[in-house]
Amino acid sequence: MTPGRVTMYFDGGCPLCRREVAQYRRLDCDGRVRWLDISTHSAELVAEGITLDEAMARLHVRDRNGELHTGAAGFVVLWAELPYLRGLARVVRTLRLLPALELAYRPFARWRLRHRRCAGDVCERS
Repeated sequence: MTPGRVTMYFDGGCPLCRREVAQYRRLDCDGRVRWLDISTHSAELVAEGITLDEAMARLHVRDRNGELHTGAAGFVVLWAELPYLRGLARVVRTLRLLPALELAYRPFARWRLRHRRCAGDVCERS
């Protein structure tokens, strides 16, 4: 864990995830986010108290205070750190849209997981 810095745990073995994270990384000009690829750093993931299965099933983001957020809440924490997306995070929080975003996120997360299979540290597309 890196105190004072947001950490996003992402599946670098997933082409869709890699493309999305690449877009976010381009916005992270100030290096406000630590990007941890769970497909190659699973030992570090486990050391932070997250199993590979948990991380594969839902997005995980650790905020600046060390609190872990999953699913849609993790996206909102991430967006709040990135230029052009900070306003979106503010709107979601102000209008209390997180429950609706979570309802949309869950089916996507299940779909993504069905298309990925992990055994130990190795993840493959099914």
